[in-house]
Amino acid sequence: MDLEKQPEKQPQKPAAQAQVAPAAAPAAQAPVAEGAIRASDADRDRIADILRDALAEGRLDAEEHSERIDAVYRAKTVGELEPIVRDLPVAGQPRPEPAPHAASYAYGPEVPDGPVESLVAVFSSSTRKGRWRVGPRTNAFALFGNVEIDLTEAMFGQRLTVVNATSIFGNVEVRVPENISLRGSGTGVFGNFEVVTLEAADPEAPVVVVNGYSVFGNVEAKPKRGKRIADLHARMRKHLGH
Repeated sequence: MDLEKQPEKQPQKPAAQAQVAPAAAPAAQAPVAEGAIRASDADRDRIADILRDALAEGRLDAEEHSERIDAVYRAKTVGELEPIVRDLPVAGQPRPEPAPHAASYAYGPEVPDGPVESLVAVFSSSTRKGRWRVGPRTNAFALFGNVEIDLTEAMFGQRLTVVNATSIFGNVEVRVPENISLRGSGTGVFGNFEVVTLEAADPEAPVVVVNGYSVFGNVEAKPKRGKRIADLHARMRKHLGH
């Protein structure tokens, strides 16, 4: 019996392998805008330094300085820090020259890390007065005690002098001549923190800034009536032996 001729089977071709598209390279991450970079402690300290200088120069009052400092330490990014000092000169930038008629006082170069004088009174008292050379920074601490800092006859070796005062169940008093600038910023917690602001007529006169806080105590800074530095330049030259 004749077998029907079967069609020749063609060899099966392997199924075409699905072409796998090469994995797309991960998209390059867009660079982070400078303002969106997280702020570091050093960034915040830099802005705080600019605000401190602005307070000392009279560009900010104590209340605005406090508000801006709060904003500095709440800021998360560099972009949130920059607007805080946008209207202030940055350290290193040229500043307006004083008027030609302004007196040129014999201040030495300001040294931020200069010596710090400390006055401590614990169940006692500590006093600094008379003719003495004021350093750039003075710390006063009173615990159930009394600290008195009298600058009315002091010699100012630099334009900016900062007094950091802390009073806990104690008293810190700062007295200054009437013809210098006096500024400050602080807090009283169940106590008193008072700075009587002064602005000297002479833009080159010394500036004293009193910062700190009191807890169940008192911190007070004000001018001493009738006490003036008549000729700062001459007194400084005499003190330095020129």
